[in-house]
Amino acid sequence: MAADTPLIYRNLLIYQVYLRNHNKTGMFKELITDLDRIKRLGFDILYLLPIHPVGQINKKGEKGSSYSISDYRTINPEYGTLEDFKDLINEAHKRNLKLMIDIVFNHTAHDAVLLKEHPEWYYYRNGKNANKVGDWGDVVDLDFTKDRGLWKELIDILKYYASLGVDGFRCDVASLIPIEFWVEARDEVKEINKDFIWLAESVHPGFIKYIRDSGFIAHSDGEVFQAFDILYDYDIFDEFKNYLTKKGSLKDYLNALKRQEAIYPANYCKLRFLENHDQERIAGLVKNEAELKQWTAFIFFLKGATMIYAGEEALNVRRPSLFDIDKVDWSNYEEKNLNELIITLGSMKKDPIMSEGHFYVVDVDIDDLIVMKYENEMKVRYGIFNVGLNDTLLTTEIEDGEYLNYVNGNKVTVNNHKIIINENPLIFDVFK
Repeated sequence: MAADTPLIYRNLLIYQVYLRNHNKTGMFKELITDLDRIKRLGFDILYLLPIHPVGQINKKGEKGSSYSISDYRTINPEYGTLEDFKDLINEAHKRNLKLMIDIVFNHTAHDAVLLKEHPEWYYYRNGKNANKVGDWGDVVDLDFTKDRGLWKELIDILKYYASLGVDGFRCDVASLIPIEFWVEARDEVKEINKDFIWLAESVHPGFIKYIRDSGFIAHSDGEVFQAFDILYDYDIFDEFKNYLTKKGSLKDYLNALKRQEAIYPANYCKLRFLENHDQERIAGLVKNEAELKQWTAFIFFLKGATMIYAGEEALNVRRPSLFDIDKVDWSNYEEKNLNELIITLGSMKKDPIMSEGHFYVVDVDIDDLIVMKYENEMKVRYGIFNVGLNDTLLTTEIEDGEYLNYVNGNKVTVNNHKIIINENPLIFDVFK
């Protein structure tokens, strides 16, 4: 972890938007009209997928991927103008929302301006532009080992967007780019904004192994933490998905969570999410709304920053295409949403115990039940999540009494050191 990363980043709530498919027009101006709603939900950061023009050569789908960028220094006209983007930044700041943008420096589009101007900065195979990952046929990779001019150009681009008022970068497949580059970039951007936030899309362990075996750089999460404040939790996401899809056990996932506490620096911060633009919608993977609420409460309770992908609060079950016009479904949003739960959990997340308290995953002998807690000198905060929706009794160390459930305002009764477990998530404090 970056040595100067503050613990309060574990309290952050991030709202991810793919602008092309977020609203009717897919433009910055319309997104501005949604800022009040996003802020009311309690979010601190609005994170946008790439905002730059999309390459047309070998593009995927009708519109192409936003991760195949033709020009880092300009704005995708689909979304509006540079002035529109500046307006979005300003309007977000008026609402005390930070703005984070996606940075894609591992590769560019085949028809990128950078390739035309500096072909020597690219990776080649058999004398031709290429990429290191087979199914990414719409992009060609940059080569960070050849020329420090590439480093200067890319860092200048980062400084440009920071100077516009952007508050943070989410860096695509950051693990595949030399960590020395990111350390240098962090230091230079800090001169513009000392509180700039760096989020890394660190990658799955199997992908790290694959890239390394192919003879290329792929950093472990421990290495990436040297330059970044927050990392994706892809290091344990396979265990999570395996449990949801009945390919693995809940115990495997919880043990993976425990390992994170030992293998990362004391001030580590992971990004916790149930879905994102690369993953299936959580509402399409669980049995019903009750289970969805259990997992939503769980993900907010986990140690680290929390991210919601736009449409998740509307219970969307289908992930929008990255390559086509494929709008988020807001049609039933007014009647059916997770807004109240998200607002409640977001408020709970701001308690200092969630960033500074000692975090534990508690071993229990009940299938499909998760028990976790935070502890400081004043209190213990418990989180109990019945993801299997099985009514049961939990034997606990907690003293008999009645406690307030933050999730719904009801009482949690402990009788003879036992708690009745039903379909409601339980989050409550026991004061010392």
